[in-house]
Amino acid sequence: MEHRHLLPNEIDLLVDGDAGFGVAPLRAHLAECEDCRARHDALRIVAESVEALPHFTPKLRFADAVMADVQVVEPWHVALTETASRLMPSSTAMRVLAGAGAGLVAVTISGSAAWLAFRGDLAGWVVNLFVDRTRQTLVTGVGEVAANALGADGATTLVSGGLGTLAITAAVLALAAVGAVLGFRRLAVTARAHRG
Repeated sequence: MEHRHLLPNEIDLLVDGDAGFGVAPLRAHLAECEDCRARHDALRIVAESVEALPHFTPKLRFADAVMADVQVVEPWHVALTETASRLMPSSTAMRVLAGAGAGLVAVTISGSAAWLAFRGDLAGWVVNLFVDRTRQTLVTGVGEVAANALGADGATTLVSGGLGTLAITAAVLALAAVGAVLGFRRLAVTARAHRG
C-alpha cells in the first residue's frame, strides 16, 4: 500500500476538532507520520493564536462600506422584481387603488385594440392618411428647396416629372446612412470607454 500524507482539508478537520466517521483513520495516521504531525502542530498554533486575539465589533456601517465597492451582478428578473416591489405602495388601501388603476389602463388598452381589430377599415384609412400627408409634406418641402436652388421652372419640372419621389427617397436614404454611421461610431466610442 502506498503511503500518502494528509491533505490540507484533512489536517483542518483535525485542528478544528471534528469528530466523525472518517476522523479516526486521520488521527491514526497523525500518530505515525512525523511530517503530518509537524504540519498539524504548526497549523494548531496558528489557529490558537488567531483565537487568542481580541474580538472587536466592526463599525456600524462596515459591511455596507465593503459591499459598496463590490460589483454584484443580479439577474434581470431579480432586478425587475425588486424594482416592482419598491414601486408598490405599502398600505393596503393604496395597493387596491394602484391595482384598480392598472386594471383600468389594461381594460382601456385591450378594448381599444379590440375595437381597432374589428374596425380594420378605419385603421387602414388612418395609416393611409398619415402616409399621404407625410409624402405630401416631403414633396412640398423638396419642391420649395428645389425652387430656391433651381428656380420656379426647374422645381416644377423636377417635382412633376417623378423625380421628386426619387429625390425624397435619396434624401431619406442619405439621412438614414448618416444616422447609422454616427450611431455606430458613438457605440464604438462608448464600448472603448467601458473597456478602458
